[in-house]
Amino acid sequence: TVFSVEDFGSYFIYLGFGLVIWSTISSSIANSPQLFQHNSSNIKNMNLKSIFYTLEEWSFQLQTFFQSFILVFFVFIFFKFSLLSNLLLYSWIPFLNLFIFIYWFPILVCLICVRFTDFAQLVPIVLQLIFLISPILYRKENLGSLDWITNINFIYQILAPLRNSLIEGFVNYQDSFLILAFNFVGLFLTNLILNNESKRLPFLL
Repeated sequence: TVFSVEDFGSYFIYLGFGLVIWSTISSSIANSPQLFQHNSSNIKNMNLKSIFYTLEEWSFQLQTFFQSFILVFFVFIFFKFSLLSNLLLYSWIPFLNLFIFIYWFPILVCLICVRFTDFAQLVPIVLQLIFLISPILYRKENLGSLDWITNINFIYQILAPLRNSLIEGFVNYQDSFLILAFNFVGLFLTNLILNNESKRLPFLL
C-alpha cells in the first residue's frame, strides 16, 4: 500500500535483488573504516603488504554475496524462469562493475578514515541516507520529478544495471562500459594511493 505495489510477484523479485545487492555494497563500505585498525597488530609486526588485507576483506564480501545471491536466485527462479537466461546472457558486465566497485571504493573510504578518524562516524549516516533516496524499496517512477537524484547517485548506478539485467534482460552497454571505465580508473588510482600510504600505515594506526 505504501509503495503502490500492483503486482506483488514482480515487486517481490525487484525488492529481493535490490536488497541483496545493496547489502553487499553497504556492508563492504560500512566495514572499510576499521579495516586497517582491526589488522593493526599484523601491519606493525608482520611483513605483509597492505593489499593483502584489502583482498582478504574483498574475498569475504564476495563469498557473502554469492551465498545470499544464490539462495535468493533459486527461490526467484520459480516465480520467473527467464531470470536464468538473463543471468547467463546479460549480467556479466553489471556483475563485473559490482565486483570491482566493492573493492576499490571501500579502500578509498578506508584510507580517508585512517587519515581523518572522525570521518568514520559519517559513513553509516551517509549510507543510510543513500539507501533512503535510492529506488531499492520503491520503484524509480515513484520519485516523480525527483528521479534526477538517481543520476548523481553513483552507488545506485552500480545497483540498478545489475538488477535490470537480471529482471528485464536489458543492458545499456554504453552506460555499462562507461561505468566500467570509471571503475578501472578508480581501481588504478586507489591502488596507487594505497601503495604510497603503505609505508605510513604503521605510524597512522
